[in-house]
Amino acid sequence: MVPFLDLSRHVASLKPAIKEGLASVVDSGIFVLGPEIAQFEKNLAEYCGTRFAVACASGSEALLMALMAIDLKPGDEVIVPSFTFFATASAVVRLGGTPVFADICPDSLNMDPADVERKITSRTRAILPVHLFGRAADMEKLDAIAKAHGLELIEDCAQAIGAEAVLADGQNHRVGSMGSIGCFSFYPTKNLGTMGDGGALTTQNEALAEKLKLLRGHGMQPRYFHKIIGINGRLDAFQGIVLNQKFPFLDGWTAERQQIAERYLDLFKSKPALADKIQLPAQASSGRMVWNQFCICTNERNDLEKFLADRKIGTAIYYPFGLHEQECFRYLNYAPEDLPVTYRVSRSILALPIFPGLTSAEQEEVVEGIAEFYK
Repeated sequence: MVPFLDLSRHVASLKPAIKEGLASVVDSGIFVLGPEIAQFEKNLAEYCGTRFAVACASGSEALLMALMAIDLKPGDEVIVPSFTFFATASAVVRLGGTPVFADICPDSLNMDPADVERKITSRTRAILPVHLFGRAADMEKLDAIAKAHGLELIEDCAQAIGAEAVLADGQNHRVGSMGSIGCFSFYPTKNLGTMGDGGALTTQNEALAEKLKLLRGHGMQPRYFHKIIGINGRLDAFQGIVLNQKFPFLDGWTAERQQIAERYLDLFKSKPALADKIQLPAQASSGRMVWNQFCICTNERNDLEKFLADRKIGTAIYYPFGLHEQECFRYLNYAPEDLPVTYRVSRSILALPIFPGLTSAEQEEVVEGIAEFYK
């Protein structure tokens, strides 16, 4: 038996400190924002290499707040990848904007800059790449495109805290530091997850940071004086406790994920018969991958998923359809195969277990199970 995800393994030793911290919040009576959230914002900004970080209620709210901060208007277009989680596109629609779906690169599975450039129109306001599965998008090319067309570049970093990309200056830059605003999620399954919902935004721009703080609290400053229309996007102090306790361990957990990914690649290479059966995830030639997911692609995906499930080996499908195929976006009139790489990958992708605490024996069981399926 191999679980797809076991969140308890790598945080077991933190339980006493987390419980003590939660008790301190109860005693303080400061349950929303407060010193724990301020400390977390400081930690996050330093980690990402940005001047400012603003905590919020979830990654979905972070995306919404980012688009509100750039004053997205009804009819404005935002180019997003179709192969990603729903929130990336839904935030655009919630403000009356139009998501324009771009295809992905067949190796990185991230937004294809060439397709982005093809889809820019006079109504395009922003480009919103997702750093998918823990690999940074091609920010050098996307940044150049955004600057050439006078567009905002907003990063969806939900799956990639700590990932890095190389820009035109030849230096590694952390995700969340390369666009106007970076949007993070701390949902429990993320590399840095809390015990509920949580999110944050990062920026180098002080005016944007102040606007984001206004937006998360109904645009209110001081109390009952509303400067702009905002939302209730505040993060509670309990989640701040959890995130602050976990933060010092993030790089260690990331290193463990990298080791697990390397072990998978070595195990698959020891099975040459699988070489023409599955596509392994491509490693970035530069930058830093943090491996939120380890995904293979195979034409027999559905049968393989069932075969492994019968042997109590957990897997998951990220994502079974492109967003351009979802019922709620049919009004945009995309055909399924309008984005051919997204269409192919969504029908063939399968995520394997990868989390801190996954043992080498469990990994061997996963790969042996896949090899048995193809005998």
